[in-house]
Amino acid sequence: MTGGVPEARNVAEYLEVSAARVPGNAAILDVDDEVVTYSELDSGAEQLAAFLAYRGVQPGDRVAVLLPKSATAVISIFGILKARATYVPCDWQAPPERLCAILMGCRIRTVIAEARLAPVLQECAPFLENVILVGANDGRTPAGVRWSDALDHRLPIVPRAGRDRHDMAAIFCTSGSTGVPKAVMVSQANLLTYVDWCSSVLLPTEEDRFSSHTPFHFAFSLLDFYVSLKHGASLHLIDQETGRNPKRLGDFIARQRLTVWCSTPSILRVLVTSGNMHQFDYSSLRVVLFSGEVFPVSQLRQLMKLWKEPTYYNLWGSTETQGSIYAVLPSPIPEERTEPLPIGRPGWHCQAAVLNEGGEPVLPGEEGGLHIAGGAVFQGYWNRPEENRAAFRYRDGTRWYSTGDVVREDPEQGLIYVGRRDRLVKRHGYRIELDDIQCALYRHEGILEAAVVAASAGDGVDVKIAAYLVAKTDPVPGVLEMKMFCARCLPAYLSPDVFVFVADLPRTSTNKVDYQTLVHRLHKNITAKVGVT
Repeated sequence: MTGGVPEARNVAEYLEVSAARVPGNAAILDVDDEVVTYSELDSGAEQLAAFLAYRGVQPGDRVAVLLPKSATAVISIFGILKARATYVPCDWQAPPERLCAILMGCRIRTVIAEARLAPVLQECAPFLENVILVGANDGRTPAGVRWSDALDHRLPIVPRAGRDRHDMAAIFCTSGSTGVPKAVMVSQANLLTYVDWCSSVLLPTEEDRFSSHTPFHFAFSLLDFYVSLKHGASLHLIDQETGRNPKRLGDFIARQRLTVWCSTPSILRVLVTSGNMHQFDYSSLRVVLFSGEVFPVSQLRQLMKLWKEPTYYNLWGSTETQGSIYAVLPSPIPEERTEPLPIGRPGWHCQAAVLNEGGEPVLPGEEGGLHIAGGAVFQGYWNRPEENRAAFRYRDGTRWYSTGDVVREDPEQGLIYVGRRDRLVKRHGYRIELDDIQCALYRHEGILEAAVVAASAGDGVDVKIAAYLVAKTDPVPGVLEMKMFCARCLPAYLSPDVFVFVADLPRTSTNKVDYQTLVHRLHKNITAKVGVT
């Protein structure tokens, strides 16, 4: 038993326990300020689970959720979990090509989707057996089962006896180096372990009011989503428009009297610079968590001067490992400090090891690759045996995941982040495989060669992505054409900032593309504040 809540086999039980304990409490404050109680949320999820079972969804089946953030999306996720199926949250605004790749790659047969996506689903995924449409159907879109019909029925409740901690709970699709999104498999045990650890650190109560800023298809959302509902607290959904408007967001946090805030550092930086935060009362905030990227000390110090009371946590981890490493940050930060704060130490739910390329531990102070083991570490990538073999190594009978992060360990401060081994970068909280973008660019009929690199001014912030291209034709495609092409093929966060057409790409002595030369060229332009066109 953890924090007074019985041990669970399925994260849906967090909702069920809270619905039995505090049925009339507000579970969700929707984007339109509508309140959904725990009883209403649990009842809706039960009805959806029964309908999914009636339509042939079996335990272990993947069910995609293609919805904007809403109470309906929350009901959908819990309904899928109650049916012992696996939910696959997707960015419903992603290009059709991307959505189709996820649906096909994960062998999805059932989708709960925004009604406007019906024509897209019919065109790119004719293999779908069940499509539940949410929202208005203008009559021109192909028919699917309406959301109201899916919940308006009397069907037997799905049995709970077969629930197992080894069931697959969710699949999160991240940027993949092959051009096809990586599907990260997260089991019930992974989620339960992570949420229980978060609970032990944050000590939430039913009086807490959690923010829900992070999109549900981004794994950092697992913290606010499940921790709040496990403890009978309220989860305040933030729509995309408010989330991107610092003035509206600053007002929202104060007006809703949020007690727990979770986001990427980039959102907090914009709040500090443009949120007019001095106008509002933030005395309710007790916890601020951020994850996904480096938070520059100067900007973090500014935030702490505006929000003096909360305890600040830096969570460090990928979709594969959740928030495996964490640090409770000093507040205020000493004025003389200029380098980023350490990322911290592993929680009780995992282990960390700093290993050299041979798999042996390095000495304290030496750089090495960060490896994570423990109950929160993901099960592997869906249908990618080669990448799974490369991602894990076994040492002393323990399975270790190689994160790709380069760190060094300070005996007093904990782990200090140095950089990345591979071509994966983090920008605005998103993990981006540069080769993923490169693969997409090669699909343009006018591109002969493509090389994508990233660089920053040196502090790990404001990362710029540049695509260096060799054209097949003369004249070369225009920048507007390339941006429109990327908008069709990639989510917005993967689109390059600049496109540079060159006669030839630089090569190494072995005739490989010389990425380091391109990175140096981009970095020089950034630091000199010279625009790349």
